[in-house]
Amino acid sequence: MQPVEDLSFEEALAELETIVETLEREGLELDETVAHYQRGRALAQRCQRLLDKVALEVEQVVADQKGGVRTESFSKETDQL
Repeated sequence: MQPVEDLSFEEALAELETIVETLEREGLELDETVAHYQRGRALAQRCQRLLDKVALEVEQVVADQKGGVRTESFSKETDQL
């Protein structure tokens, strides 16, 4: 099992999905459940950190008042959706 910090977003998410499926099944011992939960929590945190990092790098194209375009950093305040 790779350290959580070495996993890509896709790897961490896939492993997290597997853990969720495992936890939803019946018959796990308490120590197994706790170990899966702890690993799952670490994976979820890894995914969130990677998403936060990408969000900081995302830029959006914005039309200016003169009909031109420019890029600016994406932020919730400028999100029009």
